[in-house]
Amino acid sequence: MRFSKAVVRYRIPILIVTLALMIPAVLGMCGTRINYDMLDYLPDSMDTVIGQDQLLEDFGKGAFSFIVVENMPDRDVATLCEKIKGVEHVETVLWYSTLADLSIPKEILPDELYREFNSDNATLVAVFFDSATSADVTMDAIREIRSLTGKQCFVSGMSALVTDLKDLCEKEEPIYVGLAVLCAMAAMMLLLDGWLVPFVFLASIGVMILLNLGSNYFFGEISYITKALSAVLQLAVTMDYSIFLWHSYNEQREKQADNKEAMACAIHETLTSVIGSSVTTVAGFAALCFMTFTLGRDLGLVMAKGVIFGVIGCVTVLPALILVLDKPLQATRHRSLIPDMKKFAGGVARVFPVFLVIFAILIPPALYGYNKTTDEVYYDMGQCLPEDMEYVIANSKLSEEFDIASTHMVLVNAKMPARDVRAMMDEMEQVDGVKYVLGLESVIGTRVPEEILPDSIRSILKSDRWELLLINSEYKVASDAVNQQITSLNSILKKYDSTGMLIGEAPCMKDMIDTTDRDFQVVNAVSIVAIFVIIALVEQSALLPFILIAVIELAIFINLGLPHYLGQSLPFIAPICISTIQLGATVDYAILMTTRYKAERIRGNSKHDSVVTALTASIPSIIVSGLGLFAATFGVAVYSDIDIISSMCMLMARGALVSMLCVIFLLPALLLLCDKPICATTIGMRHIGKGTKTTDNGNESRDTAKAEVQ
Repeated sequence: MRFSKAVVRYRIPILIVTLALMIPAVLGMCGTRINYDMLDYLPDSMDTVIGQDQLLEDFGKGAFSFIVVENMPDRDVATLCEKIKGVEHVETVLWYSTLADLSIPKEILPDELYREFNSDNATLVAVFFDSATSADVTMDAIREIRSLTGKQCFVSGMSALVTDLKDLCEKEEPIYVGLAVLCAMAAMMLLLDGWLVPFVFLASIGVMILLNLGSNYFFGEISYITKALSAVLQLAVTMDYSIFLWHSYNEQREKQADNKEAMACAIHETLTSVIGSSVTTVAGFAALCFMTFTLGRDLGLVMAKGVIFGVIGCVTVLPALILVLDKPLQATRHRSLIPDMKKFAGGVARVFPVFLVIFAILIPPALYGYNKTTDEVYYDMGQCLPEDMEYVIANSKLSEEFDIASTHMVLVNAKMPARDVRAMMDEMEQVDGVKYVLGLESVIGTRVPEEILPDSIRSILKSDRWELLLINSEYKVASDAVNQQITSLNSILKKYDSTGMLIGEAPCMKDMIDTTDRDFQVVNAVSIVAIFVIIALVEQSALLPFILIAVIELAIFINLGLPHYLGQSLPFIAPICISTIQLGATVDYAILMTTRYKAERIRGNSKHDSVVTALTASIPSIIVSGLGLFAATFGVAVYSDIDIISSMCMLMARGALVSMLCVIFLLPALLLLCDKPICATTIGMRHIGKGTKTTDNGNESRDTAKAEVQ
């Protein structure tokens, strides 16, 4: 109680300090860089990552883009290329005329070289930048190139994707954060017992969200997914804690002499329950840190930190605000729309075998759909963008005009004999889907020695340590076909040069697929084990963790299984994150009900009465919490044009509803079914099953047990 009384006593200083902290929080939030490149989160030890670093170090080449120029004469293309060369951070502009240097007779240049850079209606220009794919300066360069090229030109490549993604995120984010707030507020106004209460809740939660986002400054940067989801998730997940405090405060007002004493008691009660509740949520987010693909760590740390901030705000800032605004809060109270649930709870308990049958029936299709959904995810980040985005249009033009869907780069030892390089290139061109391999040898052919090439051209494709080859592929990034192609190309490369590296968007995507497949299993296992241990400690039971996790895992299987049956494909990161987030965020519903059931059983009530009482008491909180999470995420899911954001928010919204229904209908049935083994395996309940009798209506007589308790 000492802490609780201190919060009440120093409520005004708490609010003043909180307001003061908002200033550095805003500065920290503005100073945190946002990373829009998913490939940046691959492990540094991978060849694709090492090769990209080598490309930048030896050639001064980082990002890469193809520009498709339609219906433009060669002289105008040449003028355009000169303008592009003048853009800051453009390292090399490569097209047919670059290679067909005046010092090289055109008649000795291979015909294939011309065809690779020219079609009936378009010219292909390759642009290398001296900065990383997602660097701010690279995105600035992309925007400047687009302003120079006009409507006849289309810029593709990862940097173009990242640029479009950033612009769309910055445009959408204020809107969907506002939508989340408005939808959550509307839900709380209807489901809670006060018109002003939601505003106080959102003020408290909003301050904690701001402090969480501001503290990201110490990470240096966060991903755009983390930035987009963290505010919405923190609002939805920590709303429960505010509801717990408010309900406790109103109960204590009827028992205590004044509102200050009531708040001190409410803080004391809430602190214990909220800490116990939040630990599972923190564990769920923390499990994401075990991903090798470090985007998980990025999201996990920020969200775990957000939950902790939420708990702090719930027991400090929110009580201070409630006490300061107590009179208007009490004056604007109204009756909640949630009716008394005693009859409903009794009906659920009475027909519990029906829900056990439903539970058994749902498992096979849910598990099947879940496995299918996880197999049907997509990895191409271009699919996250609307079809009218410039990057998407450019990729379509590249495929239509030149039959190029992806481009790989190869780094081979510069000392490799030219005949071996030619032999390797010939083998690579025989691989299915490889359209053309471009290197020095393809420029000069077999008739011309490398020495006659001007240094300006030779330096584009060769350094002291490495020779650079470009491979154009007909297969799309992240497709099964291109992944098989990459495997074959790597096999050929390693045969000729064991130190050689295959890099580019598609090879990186293949590494990401392999990495995240492993991560999915690891994260699921870690989150389940961690939450199992927490529930076992909180409930002091060996069996209850199995029951609670089984209920929530079924809800997860249903939620993630539905996309398969609906014909939807999810971005790859969605199942990994959602399975963990849903488990951590909604297992609280089950803990809330189970804790009350245990308390009622220990008091000597029958299993039937205990379940009914627990269900009656828990349903309002579960409904408010579940619908609050649904409301905060559903609006974002409907509005966002970024599929990865829309998909994850829709999964969270639907997951909240499914978890809510599973806890309300299935958990009571399992508690009734497993009552005896629960009592036998739970500390403080082992005496309950002794000396009980069963009445005609199926309820237990608790006389003996009550005597033992007394």
